[in-house]
Amino acid sequence: MEIELRETEDSDLGVFWLQLTDPGLLHMAAITRKYHYDRGHFDAHWARVRHDPEVTLRTVLADGVVVGHAAVFGPPEEREVTYVIGREHWGRGIATRALAELIRLEDTRPLHAGAVADNAGSIRVLEKCGFTVTGREREFARARGEEVDVVLLTLS
Repeated sequence: MEIELRETEDSDLGVFWLQLTDPGLLHMAAITRKYHYDRGHFDAHWARVRHDPEVTLRTVLADGVVVGHAAVFGPPEEREVTYVIGREHWGRGIATRALAELIRLEDTRPLHAGAVADNAGSIRVLEKCGFTVTGREREFARARGEEVDVVLLTLS
């Protein structure tokens, strides 16, 4: 399977919306924002993100099909990675390969990440890409309606 990262195009946003509103994906991610639930907020969020020079945003393709997105954002001392791969594509190594490519594009170190403690798949992806666990915190998970444990990871 060929994994590719490319600049995000307008036509990718419909796929992102479907992914970011998938109840199973939301439950696994747990930490959600207003734009996960409202198309107007979603459109405003992506317009901002796509035009922010401080954000490295890429669409993830698997064999030419849009399967998700990956990004690095935040000020230099707090750069953070995020990625979303559609649930129907989980378990195929796509997230690991996409994240590895994304961090090759980003020179800043350290890079930070967080994953809900019960999201073993995402934690494993981050560890395979060189991130190490550096802490834990509690955070309110809107998608679950409760506080959850979050694992904090860093790539030095």
